[in-house]
Amino acid sequence: MALGEEPAAGAPEDAPEDGLEDAAPARGGALESFSDTAETRALLGRLQTLLGDRAAREGALERFRVIMDKYQEQPHLLDPHLEWMMNLLLDVVQNKTSPADLVHLAFKFLYIITKVRGYKTFLRLFPHEVADVQPILDMFTNQNPKDHETWETRYMLLLWLSVACLIPFDLSRLDGNLDTQPGQTRMPVMERILQIAQSYLVVSDKARDAAAVLVSKFVTRPDVKQKMMAGFLDWSLCTLARSSFQTIEGVIAMDGTLQALAQIFKHGKREDCLPYAATVLQCLDGCRLPNSNQTLLRKLGVKLVQRLGLTFLKPRVAKWRYQRGCRSLAANLQPCAQSQRESKTHVETPDSEEGYDVPEEVESVIEQLLVGLKDKDTVVRWSAAKGIGRVAGRLPQELADDVLGSVLDCFSFQETDNAWHGGCLALAELGRRGLLLPSRLTDVVAVILKALTYEEKRGACSVGTNVRDAACYVCWAFARAYEPRELQPFVARISSALVVATVFDRNVNCRRAASAAFQENVGRQGTFPHGIDILTTADYFAVGNRANCFLVISKFIAGFPEYTQPMIDHLVTMKVSHWDGVIRELSAKALHHLVQLAPEYSATHVVPHLLAMTRSPDLHARHGAVLACAEVARSLHTLAVQEGRPVTDFLDEMAVQGLKQIHQQLYDHHLYRGLGGELMRQAVCVLVENLSLSRMPFRGDAVVDGWQWLINDTLRNLHLISSHSRQQIKEAAVAALAALCSEYLTKEPGQADLAGQGGLVKQYLAELQSPQEMTRCGFSLALGALPGFLLRGELRQVLAGLRAVTQVSPEDVSFAESRRDALKAIAQVCRTVGVRAEGTPDEVVCRENVAQIYCTLLDCLGDYTTDSRGDVGAWVREAAMTSLMDLTLLLGREQPELIEAPICERILCCLAQQASEKIDRFRAHAAHVFMTLLHATGPAGPAVPHVPHRTELERLFPRSDVASVNWNAPSQAFPRITQLLGLPAYRYHVLLGLAVSVGGLTESTVRHSTQSLFAYVKGIQNDLQALEGFAGTLLQVFEDNLLNDRVSVPLLKTLDQMLAHGCFDAFTTDEDHPFCVKLLTLCKEEIKKSKDVQKLRSSIAVFCGLVAFPGGVRRRVLLQLLLLLCHPFPVVSVRPMAAVSHMVPSSGCRFCDLGPVGGAGGCPLPCGLSCLDGGGGSSSCSVTVTQPPGDEEVDDATLCHPSGGPGPGSEPWVLEGHQHKWLNPHLGSHLCLEGSLEMLLRWSEGDLPESAGAATSHLQALRPPAC
Repeated sequence: MALGEEPAAGAPEDAPEDGLEDAAPARGGALESFSDTAETRALLGRLQTLLGDRAAREGALERFRVIMDKYQEQPHLLDPHLEWMMNLLLDVVQNKTSPADLVHLAFKFLYIITKVRGYKTFLRLFPHEVADVQPILDMFTNQNPKDHETWETRYMLLLWLSVACLIPFDLSRLDGNLDTQPGQTRMPVMERILQIAQSYLVVSDKARDAAAVLVSKFVTRPDVKQKMMAGFLDWSLCTLARSSFQTIEGVIAMDGTLQALAQIFKHGKREDCLPYAATVLQCLDGCRLPNSNQTLLRKLGVKLVQRLGLTFLKPRVAKWRYQRGCRSLAANLQPCAQSQRESKTHVETPDSEEGYDVPEEVESVIEQLLVGLKDKDTVVRWSAAKGIGRVAGRLPQELADDVLGSVLDCFSFQETDNAWHGGCLALAELGRRGLLLPSRLTDVVAVILKALTYEEKRGACSVGTNVRDAACYVCWAFARAYEPRELQPFVARISSALVVATVFDRNVNCRRAASAAFQENVGRQGTFPHGIDILTTADYFAVGNRANCFLVISKFIAGFPEYTQPMIDHLVTMKVSHWDGVIRELSAKALHHLVQLAPEYSATHVVPHLLAMTRSPDLHARHGAVLACAEVARSLHTLAVQEGRPVTDFLDEMAVQGLKQIHQQLYDHHLYRGLGGELMRQAVCVLVENLSLSRMPFRGDAVVDGWQWLINDTLRNLHLISSHSRQQIKEAAVAALAALCSEYLTKEPGQADLAGQGGLVKQYLAELQSPQEMTRCGFSLALGALPGFLLRGELRQVLAGLRAVTQVSPEDVSFAESRRDALKAIAQVCRTVGVRAEGTPDEVVCRENVAQIYCTLLDCLGDYTTDSRGDVGAWVREAAMTSLMDLTLLLGREQPELIEAPICERILCCLAQQASEKIDRFRAHAAHVFMTLLHATGPAGPAVPHVPHRTELERLFPRSDVASVNWNAPSQAFPRITQLLGLPAYRYHVLLGLAVSVGGLTESTVRHSTQSLFAYVKGIQNDLQALEGFAGTLLQVFEDNLLNDRVSVPLLKTLDQMLAHGCFDAFTTDEDHPFCVKLLTLCKEEIKKSKDVQKLRSSIAVFCGLVAFPGGVRRRVLLQLLLLLCHPFPVVSVRPMAAVSHMVPSSGCRFCDLGPVGGAGGCPLPCGLSCLDGGGGSSSCSVTVTQPPGDEEVDDATLCHPSGGPGPGSEPWVLEGHQHKWLNPHLGSHLCLEGSLEMLLRWSEGDLPESAGAATSHLQALRPPAC
């Protein structure tokens, strides 16, 4: 929080002493002035033209709201412009010729201005002459309080009337002659105003708030209070008495009445209100507002109670209050001012008003305010805190001290967090008003330090954030209220507590509030140690990141000796046992950094305390303590190594034995079981890792076998662990295994202890055959983590076992995670054993086994397994790409001759395919691996040899693209990856990936991949050889992936789009071009016996695109469309109609006397082949199809009738030896016999229409002829 900003708890309402020190708003997004003058004048000047157009009117209002809302946080910028804006609008209002709708519109604009600037500033600008009163009252006669569209008008009129009624003349002078006609009298102005105010106090809209303002201004007038105050108060009390806060009508009435009473007792003179105060208080007690569930009513009740209390007490400034004197920040920073300030000492002045009588009602007022401090809502507690401060300022010193004591009673651990929060707010109010004397600071600081760390667990979360935030507000207020001399005894405790809250609080708002309070104390007190240095590091933005606070900022601050021990103590006592697991882990890591700054204190105090906590019955404390023990031991070992000392110099024998016994204690008490066991397994694995890395003297001890058992049991039973913590536990166990083996399973460095390892590798290889996927995952990673001396002589078996895990079999097809982890393990094993070209395959990666390793990794790039979780094969492909990169870079650096040209080409081609596929994250990862391998350099040049088209690749993908291109974004990735289509070696794989992307579902991926593909094809339209090569590769992709729905369905969509966009129009000049012939064959083979609706519909679109190719292929395409027209699935059979409906012939039907399609009385469906329409219709519909001579056999499954045959009494037609089956009754029409004959003749004679549009435009069902 920046210097001078209010803390999150909020600023008090009135601060008379600090009025000159209001901080300017932050300059980050600050505006300099009102810059929308011209547009605002234009909007307000054309209201008349907006009247008839509702849309324009709403648009103008919305635009005006947008303009005003920009100044919501700097409303003072509007002040120079308020007058002319109001004058423009009031000219419309006061013009008697203005329509009512125009007046309402003007008031809507006025309300928008008022909402931004606040009505208090706006009120004084209203015209308030005597002549204005009567027109305002006349306007009220035309208002309907129930009209919810014009509430802004009534709201603004009430505000206007509240300032107009303050004219310095007796209102009775405005009445004139009240007798207008014989027998009729006109209501006096005074009564009219009061009647208006009372009527609007009980409405449900915002006019109720303005009515309360009007009442407070009107009833407190000297001439009105004598005649009407008593009557109005009586009406108000009656309204409260008969209203219930359990009904919505009662809530509305009580809200308006309480607002009015609070405003009256705020603005009225004490002598005028005092006679009624006791009665009002008694009535308020009877309303039982604290029992209401309406927050606003309880707040208004507290507000009214404090105003009544101020009425009972004489207004005075307590002489006994503490006065700091100079409050200028600039003066505080001057050395001379500091020396003068230090010479001053506050002397408590006794209360000179002896015998000052405090009414007994004040006790009831204070009691209600103290109850309000414990309310469940913050706004009520804040109002009560301000009331405590105001009332205490008028009490004698002894009574004010009693009030302070009652406030301090809120800080009991029997009280709720609400009471603690309210108490903090009250202390801040008392302190900033000088009512909290320095003599009570000892008691106050003690409770505030507790409040800074207050947190109570409630179920799965905690409460106390608001308490800690308010405690920071108290510290902020004390910095402004007291001289440095008064706070000097408490500086060390306050500064340490604020630093702890700044870096270790769980909530970001509390961290920022503590930072602001620390900053305020540094600036105004000047006594906080190293204040400027700390503020520079722990500023508003830096403390926004929790991990940064725990791990970076805390280390810097702990470097100052004054803060080291308090920070360590706070972590050990509060944060290590925190209910949030993330905080426990961060606290342990923070201790790792801090204990090195106080090693002796940590060894003698911290470690014994943590060891005692490991036996705690509380799960969170036990878990955090084990984690902290691990980090502290590791940190002390690191420090000992740096200083050339053994770790036992810091950890005595008792501490070492305590660390060794942690596992056995947990095992003996069965604390590895159940949900708590998950946390303890993970924590002890971390402990094992850190103790092993710390080289604790446990070699040959039984505890090592216990640790080994824990790791193996954890990996073996991973499937029993909850899914949200499984990965973390698995990683912790694997890391612990690696450290344990490296330290305790060796006789000498790099030499295995055969007795100790006990066939560990064989045991783990056997576990790889487990039927549980998670068990395979754990032991795969465990094999990858084993040190090299354990793998020596076992490498061949290890790689074979891991290779078996990566292979997909029917029983473990969904084990994608185990395949992923096996691939990670293979790469890790290769890095561990190293590379030697002429080595043995049992020892290192060598010439004999490198090809097999590559084959395993490359085969996994084709894993596209899917299940209920989605494309789980993507995890395998990602791991395969990472492992390929690691292995290739390893070989490139040490033995580049082992990377053969075919292997390198296959690697890069597969990566190019993955980089052109549809999932953003995996596409970006593939591109990263591709670029890394391309630009990797070794001692003698490029690290990866035999890269196909290296020169062209380096030109297409310069090194600068590695960091500058966002491969996650389709708009950046696809334009670059499609350039690989011009390189023959990569074309096939890139097309394979692009086919999936272009035919995919994600809108951005489809759009950008399609645009990039079309752009490339457009660029080769004039190069027939390149186009044919491209088309041939595309068909090869189709042929290789026949019946592979993952590729074939999106590929059909891709072909449809390419045909529709004329990508292959260059082939239409030749009859029966090989491209279209082979494409038709492949499509027919793909949909043969298929019941996949999506595939069938996509193939129909491709067939329609193939109609454009001349020759015999066109006949075959038309037949396929006709057969699909007769498909038993309606959703498929209607597709040919929809697909070719835009290709309508311009001539009429050959067999019909009707004209062209669309003409009056014409055939409703186009008829390019044959059609007869007798107009009579038919109740039973059928379609007959004859197998064209010389064509392939048509699959019976495509032609069969869904009901198995023709309808009852019908005979199948026999023509030319072919049996014609009845097809698809869903079309509502059929081909007539003559049409079938004509179609046969035309097929046999090869007489097809020259126009592709005419040839395909009527594959749709046709009406039967009239016989």
